[in-house]
Amino acid sequence: MQRKSTRHRAFDPDPDAPEQVCDHPGCNEPAGYRAPRGRDALRSYFWFCLEHVREYNSRWDFYRGMTPGQIEAHLRADVSWQRPSWKLGTGTANKAEFNEDDILDPLDILGTTRHSRAERAKDAARQRASAQASGIPEPLRQPLATLDLTWPVSFDDVKTRYRTLARQHHPDANIGDAKSEERFKAIGSAYAVLKGHFTRQGDFVS
Repeated sequence: MQRKSTRHRAFDPDPDAPEQVCDHPGCNEPAGYRAPRGRDALRSYFWFCLEHVREYNSRWDFYRGMTPGQIEAHLRADVSWQRPSWKLGTGTANKAEFNEDDILDPLDILGTTRHSRAERAKDAARQRASAQASGIPEPLRQPLATLDLTWPVSFDDVKTRYRTLARQHHPDANIGDAKSEERFKAIGSAYAVLKGHFTRQGDFVS
């Protein structure tokens, strides 16, 4: 027993076609095939019979009436899905003009993100001001923050803090925890920077 295929053949009428006759003048055949009304009306359709949709398609020219320059510009725009683009390396030129508050967000989907970004920016500004006031050398500010240390600090303090955090976030103690793994790497990098600083200062480093 053969099962009847439910797939439409290539030239079957459109199952969503309206119950009307062909739009070609003087034709009374059922209309089962759609064709766009024009380049600027691709979602508005004529409905033709098979014979007249073939005739219409054979004469269809999307670029009819356009100059060679307009055609080339349209083809280039199609490469980026008709969205604006910039040459590599120049896209940051307009960043200063971007304002998150201009984004239409009626459901406040970005609300939490916006607030957290603002808070992080304020925290970073406070940390920079505090670091400058305390005389922390610029290269040591982030490493000290990573190890949660305040300035001034001795290398013994750095080493003790590093060992504590390294044991806490070591991958062997946090199997499968990607955040701990990243934290462990950051701790190691911070320790290396601070160790290099104390070595250059002539402090004893073991």
